Amino acid sequence: MISRYNSAVNGPFDWGGFSEKGTTSILESNARLNIWEGAVRSGKTICSLVRWLEFIRTSPAGPLLMIGRTERTLKRNVIDVMRSVVGKYMEYSFGSSEIHIAGRVIYIVGANDDRSQEKIRGLTLVGAYGDELTIWPESMFTVLLSRLSVDGAKFFGTTNPDSPYHWLKVNYIDRANELDMKVFHFMLEDNPNLSEAYIRSLKKEYTGLWYKRFIQGLWVQAEGAVYDIWDEDKFVVDTVPKCDRYCIGIDYGTSNPTVFVLLGEKDGVIYVVDEYYWDPSATGKQKTNVEHCDDLITFINNSKVRIDRVVVDPSAASFKVECERRGLNLQDADNAVVDGIRRVASLLGQDQLYVHRSCENVRKEFASYVWDAKAQAKGEDKPVKQNDHSMDALRYGIMFMTKHRRQAGPILRNKVLIRTR
Repeated sequence: MISRYNSAVNGPFDWGGFSEKGTTSILESNARLNIWEGAVRSGKTICSLVRWLEFIRTSPAGPLLMIGRTERTLKRNVIDVMRSVVGKYMEYSFGSSEIHIAGRVIYIVGANDDRSQEKIRGLTLVGAYGDELTIWPESMFTVLLSRLSVDGAKFFGTTNPDSPYHWLKVNYIDRANELDMKVFHFMLEDNPNLSEAYIRSLKKEYTGLWYKRFIQGLWVQAEGAVYDIWDEDKFVVDTVPKCDRYCIGIDYGTSNPTVFVLLGEKDGVIYVVDEYYWDPSATGKQKTNVEHCDDLITFINNSKVRIDRVVVDPSAASFKVECERRGLNLQDADNAVVDGIRRVASLLGQDQLYVHRSCENVRKEFASYVWDAKAQAKGEDKPVKQNDHSMDALRYGIMFMTKHRRQAGPILRNKVLIRTR
């Protein structure tokens, strides 16, 4: 089996082969539950997929299933890699919810929330594969195991480490000896196809909590400062260059503060250029949607730069309606909190994010943004929801700027005037 796939995977992805640990994991993953966990880019996915493909070829007749956070992430992380291995023997069209490999049908399901488990109720499965297990709701995994009811049914899955109190760690990995389960732990050094230069570069992309989890492969809890790398002397600047593109991130509140953060990007480096911060509890005045929209237009005009996008908290429905009425073209922000925090931390770790000295609230929150210890006790990574509005606005803007290239089209559909009072 190993020699067959060693040659097969040397296609466009040029995997090169397997380490001793990788080979062992493929040959010995014969339990009911088989999980590959550890550092990023350590070879977990390709080893698990080779074993999964072999299971597809040899398993008894019956339904097979693959699960990811969404079909899109499953395609990116797993399905495209499978296609590189089996080539013409695989048929798949995005959105079809099925893969066909050598006469076998594999169903595809997303596991993005607790309701996802309803998609697989009633199935009787002979085998299943799971990607990014720690991101799944526990209910999805629980229901999946009950569906693996055919004699000889097996599960194969991968994950990066998370909190030591995560349900996958506490209820399964820590009990592997009690269960019909095998767990294979991978480090960067277990991938023989990574160059030393690439490993050095990868290590620079992660700091603090993310370095411990994604580079060292440790199941450690988030504690203390969210951005423990933050250093005023290093990341606060007195001047900002003229940037190639600009974006505004907005965290909107009525009784809570409303924040606008202007971000600029120059040569891959992102700068926090300016901020607006209105706190009703500090000022004693709660502004209306119309007034906040006035302030946003003033903020845009005062920036004297071309703004590519304004991204706002998706829950700010009434504010968005007012802005649309006034001719402002706003976009819903990506509100994946932990993904956004990781993206910001990565930029800091690579010296690609700086804050202008005038942005006092952004600077203050960088230093005071902390993890929620009560959430950690439940195995969840959440920051404390207190004095975090600048961090939310920053995160919205960062997620947009790092995911999208410059986009054509003005944010103002027509000339917009400040309301006459």
